[in-house]
Amino acid sequence: MAASSVLLDGIGLLVTGSSDYGDGSPLGEVEDAAIVVDQGRVAWVGPAAAAPPVDVREDASGRCVLPGFVDSHSHLVFAGDRAAEFDARMAGRAYQSGGIRTTVTATRAASDEVLAANVARLVTEMRRQGTTTVEIKSGYGLTVRDEVRSLVLARQHTDETTFLGAHVVPKEFADDVAGYVELLTGDMLDACVPHSRWVDVFCERGAFDADAARTVLTAGMARGLRPRVHANQLGPGPGVALACELGAASADHCTYLTDADVDALASSGTVATLLPGVEFSTRSPYPEARRLLEAGAVVAIATDCNPGSCFTSSMPFCIALAVREMRMTPAEAVWSATVGGAVALRRADVGRLVPGARADLMVLDAPSYVHLAYRPGVPLVATVWHEGKPSPW
Repeated sequence: MAASSVLLDGIGLLVTGSSDYGDGSPLGEVEDAAIVVDQGRVAWVGPAAAAPPVDVREDASGRCVLPGFVDSHSHLVFAGDRAAEFDARMAGRAYQSGGIRTTVTATRAASDEVLAANVARLVTEMRRQGTTTVEIKSGYGLTVRDEVRSLVLARQHTDETTFLGAHVVPKEFADDVAGYVELLTGDMLDACVPHSRWVDVFCERGAFDADAARTVLTAGMARGLRPRVHANQLGPGPGVALACELGAASADHCTYLTDADVDALASSGTVATLLPGVEFSTRSPYPEARRLLEAGAVVAIATDCNPGSCFTSSMPFCIALAVREMRMTPAEAVWSATVGGAVALRRADVGRLVPGARADLMVLDAPSYVHLAYRPGVPLVATVWHEGKPSPW
């Protein structure tokens, strides 16, 4: 091994995220394990007794080590606060997508410095809780200028940036939806493409119908962006079918699914990304994860961190919800929060701890990943490594 290699030894349980290792399960669990990190990448994993000699050794002291979480759905570029909306909703008012416009007004009025500070704060929150890869969407600007600056700010923290100008129709276009779609697919798209990897649309009542969503997504695809879809959150609708038809990387929310939707997800490469923090925060029905898993669909878990319908940055909390409320096993939930999120972002270098992958990992102050659901709300992440470097806290 190179002189720069570091051996993380004394791992009680290592989650590799690959069935090629350890017990052959989807999580690839290895007991009494070690991992070698070199130049920001995983160089070796396996039983501690077989670890190669290196000059630098770190001791995990019997703790559990697993891949950094991959949060494949978040909205971190915003200003303002919607605690009053949450308070009213908890008193019995149903969530409506119109609340997004409150954040749009605040975001447009905020300076770059205010927005940048908020993104950095939330990314740090996520990192402290084990998230090492995050997707960040625009969507609270809804003008050419504000969508571009949102993506520029997001790009300072991740390569996984998503153009979501099609979040809702802004109030100045309330009587001219076609005009806004023309702006979305013209000047706004042109300006945002250089700062984006993905194009997304909120295909939902109160937002964009199937025809408008298709127009936005295909325009983005023609410019080299990969599609994602907010689909079937508020009720049955065309979003999942459209996502599968267009080969979208993911259909996100998937709260209300027909049998045809489930079949389409199971037979396509489109990941069903579930966001249980939304249902917790809105007192809505949870997605039927077991139905999707038993049909053979690929399931991811993400936070949907946003100021309105789900203001949590915690993947451990979402794992606990997935286990308790969506009847996933702890192993399924952890896989969905790591490998599943990586698949939803079409990434092979994150979400797993195998040779060649990015050395993104966390050390839990617990003997097993099961404790993420077993001890909900407890800060179990002791140390986070990102690109082979331990975080300073």
